[in-house]
Amino acid sequence: MQSIRSNTTRIAFAASALVLGAVIAAPASAAVLSVGAGKTYATPCKAFAAAKAGDTVEIQAATYSGDVCAISASKLTIRGVNGRPHIKAGGKNSGGKAIWVVRGNDITVDNVEMSGAAVPDKNGAALRLEGTNFTLRNSFLHDNENGVLSGVNEASTVTMEYNEFGHNGRGDGYTHNVYIGKVAKLYFRYNFSHDANVGHNLKTRGLYNMIAYNRFSSLRAGETGSTAAGKPSYEVNVPNGGTTYIIGNVIQQPASNNNPAMVSYGEEGVGTRKTDLYVINNTFVNDESSRGTFVTVRNATTPAKLINNIFSGGGTVTAQATAIQKTNYRSVAGNFVNKAAYDLRPASDAQIVNAGSNPGNSAGGLA
Repeated sequence: MQSIRSNTTRIAFAASALVLGAVIAAPASAAVLSVGAGKTYATPCKAFAAAKAGDTVEIQAATYSGDVCAISASKLTIRGVNGRPHIKAGGKNSGGKAIWVVRGNDITVDNVEMSGAAVPDKNGAALRLEGTNFTLRNSFLHDNENGVLSGVNEASTVTMEYNEFGHNGRGDGYTHNVYIGKVAKLYFRYNFSHDANVGHNLKTRGLYNMIAYNRFSSLRAGETGSTAAGKPSYEVNVPNGGTTYIIGNVIQQPASNNNPAMVSYGEEGVGTRKTDLYVINNTFVNDESSRGTFVTVRNATTPAKLINNIFSGGGTVTAQATAIQKTNYRSVAGNFVNKAAYDLRPASDAQIVNAGSNPGNSAGGLA
């Protein structure tokens, strides 16, 4: 027993030393920088200029017009408080690129509204991502040339959750609600992306893409919503392939659109990338009666897996001859709770309820 006590004591002292070392090595306490009327900083950009790594910038709900800048510090949390602040471009831009150009690494933006981004080269964005690793949550980006635009950074992970993207795009087909360049990973989850102005509701060149539990749709003619109605091209475009999971989404193509395909994969060539595509447990609705392809796959030799999906409306499910299709439900008019009100849950008596199958594991081991 004595030897057990001695060992326990030595372990306790070692743990204490580790904790003490961690305390000694810790940086100075991170600061909270408050933005708004009567606060330390009148505008977000003034706070960004003063911020240090690890700080939090809290922006009081208000309208901040023309407050454009680059965010250079890393490891910042930027969040709206007491409501959602609205950052309007107001005819200005930072560096000919965006409202906010995110140059720092490991930045999180939470609960902001951003609109009006436009630049001379016609490729502006509310958020232009130039750093490594970025997270956007609980935000509303609308009526910009691009909502979010990122370049090439194969070390970066981009995460977007619980956001709304609406009516972004110049109307030229080259600008989109969300346009992610060649990054290591994109996690696009729980978002509502709708009414892209001619462009795509989501375009990603990521090497790995997890697109899960989102809603992609657009207003019908004459309807009103949080933005004007758009006329999108693809709902989801993955032009260069890469390991891609499209899971549990509602993907609805309006009758008025600029491309009959709803999901496009590999259209621009895949090079040496992996080409495994998993389309699982989604609800697809094509409101255009004369044409449509639900999942277009090009330049990919790996058979796409299409399992447990609802394909409602006219058109072709996929033209990839080798695609693995299992327990999908195909119907011209699906049996939904209330399609007119965009409630696309299966009706309680629909034959598809509890009729799915186990999709198995992906090539990467995801179950």
